[in-house]
Amino acid sequence: MTDDSRFGLARTVTLAGPLRLDGGAKLAPVAIAYETYGSLDADGGNAILICHALTGDQHVASTHPITGKPGWWSRMVGAGKPIDPARHFIICANVLGSCLGSSGPATVDPATGAPYAMRFPVITIRDMVRAQAMLLDHLGVGTLAAAVGGSMGGMQVLQWAATCPDRLRSAVVIASTARHSAQNIAFHEVGRQAIMADPKWNGGDYYAAGDPPAAGLAVARMAAHITYLSEAGLTEKFGRRLQARDAKSFGFDADFQIESYLRHQGISFVDRFDANSYLYITRAMDYFDLAEEHGGLLATAFRAAKATRFCLVSFDTDWLYPTAESRAIVHALNAAGAPVSFVELSSPFGHDAFLLDVPGLNRVVDGFLRAGEGR
Repeated sequence: MTDDSRFGLARTVTLAGPLRLDGGAKLAPVAIAYETYGSLDADGGNAILICHALTGDQHVASTHPITGKPGWWSRMVGAGKPIDPARHFIICANVLGSCLGSSGPATVDPATGAPYAMRFPVITIRDMVRAQAMLLDHLGVGTLAAAVGGSMGGMQVLQWAATCPDRLRSAVVIASTARHSAQNIAFHEVGRQAIMADPKWNGGDYYAAGDPPAAGLAVARMAAHITYLSEAGLTEKFGRRLQARDAKSFGFDADFQIESYLRHQGISFVDRFDANSYLYITRAMDYFDLAEEHGGLLATAFRAAKATRFCLVSFDTDWLYPTAESRAIVHALNAAGAPVSFVELSSPFGHDAFLLDVPGLNRVVDGFLRAGEGR
């Protein structure tokens, strides 16, 4: 890829490790795929880490090599945008357990010469953060001006604040939560069971055959995608309108536009994502509970983060991680004595609003980051 920092520089680094995981295993070596934009200042004070969501990747503002589509957050990252390579050294790493270059179940196990598959160790959000910290050490970044993320990316940002508060000056957490609820876990389990019920899953060992459990993964994506949208948005965009027909078929084809849309989402997803990675990353999200090891007291998890500035953003139509979840984090930060600002934005897009055209979001993030830069 081009070295022009306006477009990003893609790399993969393999670090010797070992990386000690919450589950007790040690992973070595550790591959991390990442992109950077801009240049690190002489004092190293302008680094921003962007943390991606469940099905995201490191291609935050550059053309995706598989889909050919623009980066998933090109609305937020780029020249003249809130996170600007002219001002910031921007880093986005593919999370541990994923399938876009970082170590995960599709990675070859050096001990066997075959993909790990389900022999890859189960990981947590904190394990993802530890891998990111290893990458920052490799890049010579001691302290982050900010960590920014939405959804699962926001979980990583919160974990950064709890685990490495001395390396984080500010944190932007968008449409996220401090722990996965029973409902969140339930939706993920439906997706996992869809994958594992596909005969082609074969206990996770499908790489040699080159025939992955596409049908199961597509259903998992369809179920999850419903949670990213709002009822009002679905009604406005699709309603009960029929798909390319004047009357119901009285069969089981995609009669309704929403059925066709979800099928398209499922089919297109399997071209760029690995089914086993989906199992591992959703499990990491389900295990996430920042207060769990602090006696259930979320404020205690942030006790060492008093020097970190926080910005929390929620959306009024997000029922996956509703505003109440963000307010709980804000209350905990207040109790811990950490400086925090909070805003609920109005949007018809539901949880996916953090990825879509919500002008208020850009203004909030831009203002918060500039305030931290003393501008």
